[in-house]
Amino acid sequence: MNRARPVEIIGGGLAGLSLGLALRRRGVPVVLHERGAYPRHRVCGEFIRGLPPATIVELELAPVLAAARPHRHIAWFWRDENLRTQRLSAPAFAISRHTLDATLAENFQRAGGELHTASRIDPLAAEGRVLAHGRPTDPRSPWLGLKLHVRGLPLACGLEMHLGEHAYVGLCELPDGAVNICGLFRRRELTRPAPELLGAYLEAAGLTTLATRLAAATPVEGSHAAMAGLLFGRHASIAPSLGDALGMIPPFTGNGMAIAFESARLAADPLAAWAHGEGNWPAALGELQRRLARRFRTRLSAATACHPFLLRPEPQRWVARAARHHALPLAALTRLLS
Repeated sequence: MNRARPVEIIGGGLAGLSLGLALRRRGVPVVLHERGAYPRHRVCGEFIRGLPPATIVELELAPVLAAARPHRHIAWFWRDENLRTQRLSAPAFAISRHTLDATLAENFQRAGGELHTASRIDPLAAEGRVLAHGRPTDPRSPWLGLKLHVRGLPLACGLEMHLGEHAYVGLCELPDGAVNICGLFRRRELTRPAPELLGAYLEAAGLTTLATRLAAATPVEGSHAAMAGLLFGRHASIAPSLGDALGMIPPFTGNGMAIAFESARLAADPLAAWAHGEGNWPAALGELQRRLARRFRTRLSAATACHPFLLRPEPQRWVARAARHHALPLAALTRLLS
């Protein structure tokens, strides 16, 4: 019996680790390169919304998500005004990436995967190589992501979303009682020590009440993370790309982590078939790209179209007026973006 051909994965985030695990369960040798180390904090909303039950089953995520905290409600704010509270049709799972990535990495190695940390590989196209190396960046992009864990910050409900001037910020209560604060901001000429920088950006965006709440909380040491030059929408690539490498969905959707898991599920079968000698690499790549396009094209396009309405002051005023009069179709938008 011929040995299966190996698959090489560049990037050890949710998509890369989940795909590696799925391939190992199918008897495929996997080598995974991650430029960082585990555990570590990442710029991430740290809640999973819109994850299909089939993906949880096929990727065997139930034991991992058992440690997550489910949330059913999101409170929406514009500046200092509480606009409304939305009930989700299915719970969102809140879990720290510090915990989640490390757990998946350990599971991958236990399954026989070969993991190389602090390993930088040029993301070039090659037979058997999959890109899951995270968000592409561009120094010309004006967008900055900031994240921090704090304690002692009560929330209106398990999830909060705040709209500010050229900014929005999500708050999420994690299983250990800490709160993850993750925001997208237009870059400004602000210089502060890491824990204070987020508060300065909140003030600059007109989110003064939230900044005051943050100032009264206690930062979790080492939890601050930042990423500049963020790009949104689908990204062109000649190599198979998963998760944020495929396309970064605007973070207001809460779908980024779900897309990472789903893209791994969609990639597993065509890659395993190629590894076991069924067809050639171009055919496997074509099937994978068709699967990803069918599942994510509409979602990424719709989210990118909605994005400016949550960032710019004038569209935000329209959103706020619609929310006050219960005319904002949150349920329909949620279905479209899932």
